[in-house]
Amino acid sequence: MLSNKEIVCPNNLLNAAHKKKGVKAGIVNAGKPLPMLSVQDAVNENLIEPIFIGDKSEIVKCAQDLKWDISKYEIIHEPIENNTAAIAAKLASDKKIRIIVKGHIHTDVLMKEVLKREYHLLGKTRLSHIWHMTLDKEDKPLIITDGALNVLPNVKTKMHILKNVINFSNRIGIARPKIAILSATEEVLDSVPSSLDADEITKLAKKENLNADVFGPLAFDNSISKKSASIKGIKNEVAGMADVLLVPSVETGNGLVKMLIYFCGACAAGVVVGGKVPVVITSRSDDAPARLASIAAAVVALD
Repeated sequence: MLSNKEIVCPNNLLNAAHKKKGVKAGIVNAGKPLPMLSVQDAVNENLIEPIFIGDKSEIVKCAQDLKWDISKYEIIHEPIENNTAAIAAKLASDKKIRIIVKGHIHTDVLMKEVLKREYHLLGKTRLSHIWHMTLDKEDKPLIITDGALNVLPNVKTKMHILKNVINFSNRIGIARPKIAILSATEEVLDSVPSSLDADEITKLAKKENLNADVFGPLAFDNSISKKSASIKGIKNEVAGMADVLLVPSVETGNGLVKMLIYFCGACAAGVVVGGKVPVVITSRSDDAPARLASIAAAVVALD
């Protein structure tokens, strides 16, 4: 059942990212083969200008193994893995880098530093994570949020997640995204708390006149399949045509994304948005094309 399909980075992200050339990026604990390969790919695409943070000898060795001359790029020597996140956060705070890219470091260690108020990296909305999912180079994306950062968000947090994903969707060329507020049902049921949240978010989005078509609750099939929505008699602007799935919990989002990756060979471009610098927090098991796509997504997310 697992897919053998080669993962490919989508052109829509690359094309959007190419409009912003050579963005300064801090690569956190960079001295491992996969992070270095994806950074090399991003440099070759003229997306970023890296500042490498980590053990200098390991960084240089990885570059040599890739036959990549990195002599013109800055390396900040820090052999202790958990100290590299603070260096990146300080660089971002001082506006010396515009995006942060996770290398071989635990996500919670990196995000703990980014969230510290001393760095002033938080914006007006709460941070949230976006997955930009595609199967082929020219594929229309399916965006899933939040499947990595906010564990069990309440309605207030989900409204921040909603506003962040509308902004990101606009930046990749979706002028008015269709956003399904996901639940296990299309009915509003007291026994299903996520359906109650979805109903409230739908009403709030309309009240605030957000630049998106927002509807929930919708189950997964009713969100992405016109046939399913038609059979069940669900008629609204979103049903069967969703660009975005706003999930009720991190488990739901994480499960959907991993199923698309492992069963369908999808490319998952992941980025944290809502702050003053986008943060790429790929999994340590992600392939290089997904890492490149994630860097492209971060570049696109820049103000």
